[in-house]
Amino acid sequence: MTIRHTFRTAALGAAALSAALLLTACGGTHTDTGSHSAHGATATAASHDAQDVAFAQGMIPHHQQALEMARLAAGRAESARVKDLAARIEKAQAPEIRTMSGWLKSWGEQPPMAGMDHSAHSGMSGMMSGEDMADLEKKKGAAFDSAFLSLMIRHHQGAVEMATTEKDKGRYAPATKLAGAVIQGQSAEIAEMRKLLDSGE
Repeated sequence: MTIRHTFRTAALGAAALSAALLLTACGGTHTDTGSHSAHGATATAASHDAQDVAFAQGMIPHHQQALEMARLAAGRAESARVKDLAARIEKAQAPEIRTMSGWLKSWGEQPPMAGMDHSAHSGMSGMMSGEDMADLEKKKGAAFDSAFLSLMIRHHQGAVEMATTEKDKGRYAPATKLAGAVIQGQSAEIAEMRKLLDSGE
């Protein structure tokens, strides 16, 4: 009797332990499932399309030419306001070139090289030809200021046009956001440059 009682007690204890382990395992499985679901909801891959690639590949050389024009102002412009504007253009657009180049590399695309031949992009909206740039380099003083403002207005208008297309048709959120910033910033600079031209400063 004693041996039979001992076996029964042991069997009951084992059953209770098994039940406890089963409940713990179910609870753990439920917790793991919840965490996997949450992870899946947040792991959304960023996507882009051909328009985003075209925007970055076009805007990089466009910005590079604007920087080239802006850097001419330091030694040639007469107006302090033109020099200030040129410095602001350089400060804004140089980081944007780095940002767009980074996007292209992450997408497996080749960023346009700096120091390109202007004739290769002269058909792009607002871009200066090699002759335009050579003519600007020859000018100094008030003549430079007037030519710089006129050319940069046209250049900015081209950038705004390109950015508007990206904002309307692009898919990559950081690119459409940058396009919006280009539209806002360069539209304001166009208005500023027109006032400078009209005032003759």
